[in-house]
Amino acid sequence: MAELLAVDELRAGYGKAVVLSGVSLSLAPGEALAVLGRNGMGKTTLINAIVGVTQRFGGRIRLDGRDITALRPDQRARAGIGWVPQERNIFRSLTVEENLTAVARDGPWSLAKIYDLFPRLAERRQNFGGQLSGGEQQMLAVGRGLIVNPRVLLLDEPLEGLAPIVVDELMRALRRVIRDEGMAAILVEQNARKVLSVTDRALILERGSVVHAGDSAALRANREVLEAHVSVAQARPERARQPAVSN
Repeated sequence: MAELLAVDELRAGYGKAVVLSGVSLSLAPGEALAVLGRNGMGKTTLINAIVGVTQRFGGRIRLDGRDITALRPDQRARAGIGWVPQERNIFRSLTVEENLTAVARDGPWSLAKIYDLFPRLAERRQNFGGQLSGGEQQMLAVGRGLIVNPRVLLLDEPLEGLAPIVVDELMRALRRVIRDEGMAAILVEQNARKVLSVTDRALILERGSVVHAGDSAALRANREVLEAHVSVAQARPERARQPAVSN
């Protein structure tokens, strides 16, 4: 299968600190990859390195056969790298609609399609970003990532801090984006079982290196590997949810 995104022996970090130690991965068109691991193991650094906002010490990144290693973050974005950062990075002083139209590029993901994906955003189109709940801000961040019509979408901890009902709503949207719409994506997430249910393949990072790579469904069933490299809590089957305080 042809490669859409290829990362070869990537070494990256911050300042003089090397966080990633020779990470390689590939992504085919329409494929979704989960990146898992405990906190501090290099997951966000990997996303940031593909986006181009870290210090690179070695390796190459190719998008659809084109070497983008030397490109600035804005040039990588124009080439087709979409990004939903952990910090969301929405414009709090702009309305929902202004947040979306400010970054929109021509392509299948239009304003109407974003509103169809997230009806809550349509209802709040004239609300300022700062007036939205945490869950609505995350929906807006995902909408902003899609409306630039990227070749591949990178999502960093999209479910973090959200109430269970909002997590379910966002997961339904991501499943549609990935499974129905065929968006190639890389998802970094602490909730291993959730993200493995919508991805094709997965890799686990430990101390900046890949310690496991394989099929998502097989990993989801492998409690031993999840316990060893992700977390005990995420290795267990999901139980009845407890009320959350944030949405």
